[in-house]
Amino acid sequence: MRIERHWWNGNLSPRGRRDVYIRTDGQRWEVEAQTGGSTGRSELHPCPSRASAEILADAWLGGRPEWRQMVA
Repeated sequence: MRIERHWWNGNLSPRGRRDVYIRTDGQRWEVEAQTGGSTGRSELHPCPSRASAEILADAWLGGRPEWRQMVA
């Protein structure tokens, strides 16, 4: 799976960092919400389509302006 989109909340502290990813292999889609950086916890949810993955990612981002889209 490759990362198609990635957002980061801009917090550098290990406890405050949050990331949201949309990944795909071209046929399957998944969204991961990660807390605490790469050594923290994450929730991974398979999605049936790109549209549903974007809806789920948007829900996790919650419309908060501090989220930054990272270049994948």
